[in-house]
This record gives sequence, structure tokens and C-alpha cells, in this order.
Amino acid sequence: MTGAARKVVLVTGASAGIGRATASLLGEHGWDVVAASRRGTAPQGAQALVMDVDDDGSVEQGVAGVLDRYGRMDAVVSCAGWGLGGAFETTPLDEARAQMETNFWGTVRVARAALPAMRSQGGGRLVWMSSIGGVLGLPFQGYYSASKFALEGLAEAMAHELAPLGVDVTLIEPGNVRTDFTERRRVLRDGGVYAKAMERAITVMERDEQNGVDALKVAQVVSRVLGSRRPPRRVSVGRASERVGIVGKRVMPYRLFEASARGSLGVSRKPLV
Repeated sequence: MTGAARKVVLVTGASAGIGRATASLLGEHGWDVVAASRRGTAPQGAQALVMDVDDDGSVEQGVAGVLDRYGRMDAVVSCAGWGLGGAFETTPLDEARAQMETNFWGTVRVARAALPAMRSQGGGRLVWMSSIGGVLGLPFQGYYSASKFALEGLAEAMAHELAPLGVDVTLIEPGNVRTDFTERRRVLRDGGVYAKAMERAITVMERDEQNGVDALKVAQVVSRVLGSRRPPRRVSVGRASERVGIVGKRVMPYRLFEASARGSLGVSRKPLV
């Protein structure tokens, strides 16, 4: 894309991990990239924007600034998010709400702020970063999974509403990816009845993430989606064994699928006490 053909994309969560890799690659592919994050740092070639997706005013101001500068917004890639580890019963509701605030409501805020411009210009693309955890419930990361499951359902519903307006919605479902997401995960260790089982499950997850695909692989999928004439609703990214799991859940009897998945999730049915 050169000259008048250049398109504008807003990437959230662009200071690290998948968001940073995506902002960098799209810049290389000719997009005008606005890289938004709370830190306000951006890869070379992208315009940095300080924006907190948890805050209505920050999002409204940030999107308005992009539109003032470029006059349009062709795509939004929502990568802002974080992980929360802990047992369902013992996770404080304030922590659970904070998880939903960023991963779900943060994505919603940015989309709602961008849609009026997309409608007025006759179309646009919304790309939401879901997760394998938005298809398979992750033990001891239940609230993280809940935030991604919520995105999956909302995107499916929105797609019907927005299609007549020329706005496409795509969910990216990464498996394990090597980023600083692992070390930044907030793990709530209560030392209670769930402690040993939780540590085992979190250890398996961290090991798998550290051996996961590079964030560039996810960025490449995002780039292909944005360049597609007919973007898919969902695209999974990751190792073949993880992607098979997504298909397995959809086609296998659930008890059989659940039994086969336990080992890879680091859990068992043995009594906790």
C-alpha cells in the first residue's frame, strides 16, 4: 500500500507481545499503524498512542485523535489483555471483574468508538484477539477463559449486525505463544485445597507457552486476514496438536474429549483432599 492507497489500523496492546509484533508487521506491509497501549511505546514505523482500554474517556479521546490525524480508520486489531490464574472459588470478585474489564469490555469499548467512522466510510475490519482459551475452558484460568468465551459469542452476534454495513469481524484464536504474557500473568496462590492442583496446571501452561510459537506467527495471520477479500470469522494459530484440540471439541462426544484433554491441561479427576 502506497500513497493514497495506504490504510489506517489501530492496534491495541501494542507495547509488547502479539500486539507489538502485529503493529510492526502491518507497518512493514504498508499500513499507517497507530500503536496504542498504556505505556505509549511503539515499534519502529508505528505512531505511538497512550490509551487505556479500561477507561471510557481514554478510548474515546484516543480514537478521536486517530480520526483527527488520518481522517479514517480502516481496521482495529484488539490485542490488549492479560492473564489471571487462580481457582474459581477463591479468586476475589474484584480480580475477576478486572480480568473482564480489560479482556472483554476493553475490546468492546474500542470497537464501539471506532464503528461510527467505519459506518460513515462504508466499511472496516474488526480483528479481536481471542484464544484457544476462548474455545476450551482452561482450568485455574477460568475467568480468563470466560473473558475470551464472551468475545467469541459477542463477535458472532455482531457479525450479523455489521455485515450489511460492510464491517467484518474476525476472531484470532492463538494457542501457546512465546511472549511476556507468561511472566505477566497474575497468579493468585491461596494455599488452600486447590493449591497443588492449581500449581500443576499453571506449571503445564507456562511450560507450553514458553515452547509455543513466536508472536510473529500470530501477526502474520492478522495480516492475511486484513488483506483477505472475504475474511474468515475465526482463525486458529499455533501448534498442530493445539489446533486439533479445537476441532476435537467441536466433533467429539464431550466426555471423550474432556478425558483426552485432561493430561494436556495438567489436571486429573483424583480427589483434591
